[in-house]
Amino acid sequence: MTDTPATAQPGPEPVDIACADGVRLRGHFFRAAPEVATQPLPVLLSPATGVRQQFYWHFAGWLAQQGYDVLVFDYRGIGQSLHGPLARCDARLVDWGQRDQVAALQWLLARCQAAQAILVGHSAGGQMLGLLPNHAQVARLVGVAASSGWFGGMRLAFALKARLGLRVLMPLASRWLGYAPTSRIGLGENLPAAVARQWGQWCAAGGYATNAVRGQPAQDFHAQVRTPVTVLYATDDDIVTPATVQDLLRTWPAAPRSSLAVRPADHGLRAIGHIHWFRPSHQALWPLIGAAMQG
Repeated sequence: MTDTPATAQPGPEPVDIACADGVRLRGHFFRAAPEVATQPLPVLLSPATGVRQQFYWHFAGWLAQQGYDVLVFDYRGIGQSLHGPLARCDARLVDWGQRDQVAALQWLLARCQAAQAILVGHSAGGQMLGLLPNHAQVARLVGVAASSGWFGGMRLAFALKARLGLRVLMPLASRWLGYAPTSRIGLGENLPAAVARQWGQWCAAGGYATNAVRGQPAQDFHAQVRTPVTVLYATDDDIVTPATVQDLLRTWPAAPRSSLAVRPADHGLRAIGHIHWFRPSHQALWPLIGAAMQG
């Protein structure tokens, strides 16, 4: 894995991904640079909650330069995968794992004729592996700013703010508007009401996606996951703390698990936080992700 800065690449290929329930997602496929001799596993790049796929295109292009085929997509109800008014979208957060990530992974493996792929998940994108019936087709999970988002593991002041937003303000606003206006409190794109509702419930309870499948063994794969998991998080991230990382990692008890705390100053950066990892201004961090992908 090199640390060559990203340069101009041919535009990504728009693709349609069909989910088992008939919902169609829009993604973009980045083909590996032909001059790279090695053929590593393809990469599924799964976004954070309320973040559109275009945010990751610079990073996806950089991965393509390293020889990776990459698929990035929008979850149902977000960006190019929103069909019709947001207020009429009945998507749930659990659907993003059980249906959307499952379908995206299947599409990528079929396209690349591969048996396994690497999952690079930003925040929520790296938190739902236990919901995927095809989890064994993930060779390695690299969770960037991934944790359970458990309010009890956050710094008190931020936990109070997050609890107020997700457990009080967003439910009230959703009843009035039909969707959660999360963009107004700095939490990315506006969300389908059921997505925001489950997000708040999971963060309040701890254990993240385990809350959606508790008592449903046919849909709960957390204890079966044996995929190696590495979580990278910034020391200035208000959402991801050592406690919330461990709360996530405990949900995969049989998986090899590790985490790495990253200090912004060690990479010549003033801040990383929860979102900046994939910005072109933060390319200094990309080799860290690349190294974690290699194990």
